[in-house]
Amino acid sequence: MESSLAARLAKSLVLLGLRNTSIEDFHAGTEPFSEAGDYSDVKVVTPRGEIPWAEVSRISNDEMRTLMKEAVNKVYTILLRLEDPAFVERMEEMMRCMTYQWDDPENLTTWFTGNGGKAYSSIRKPS
Repeated sequence: MESSLAARLAKSLVLLGLRNTSIEDFHAGTEPFSEAGDYSDVKVVTPRGEIPWAEVSRISNDEMRTLMKEAVNKVYTILLRLEDPAFVERMEEMMRCMTYQWDDPENLTTWFTGNGGKAYSSIRKPS
């Protein structure tokens, strides 16, 4: 695939498939302030004690499941509609309007190559 087309498609997939999902609910909350700048001075107070910010899970398993389901369904729908010129035109227009300040994507040439890295052989599909 040609690089500029891949960049536009990547931004469109993320914008439509991930950005406008339940992730917005997490993004909408109050961001903690860190005088140190690295959040080492931020703690979450719970009935069971304080948790350093670096150790706090920011998303529950249920929230992650909801987010992934939403993202998969949206990306699936996008892929099914890529041959619909009107849909692609709307997608391109939204991408141009909403992502013009985003960084250009980078080709991660060593990611998911099958040459070393994290092994996924221990992950099993449920029966």
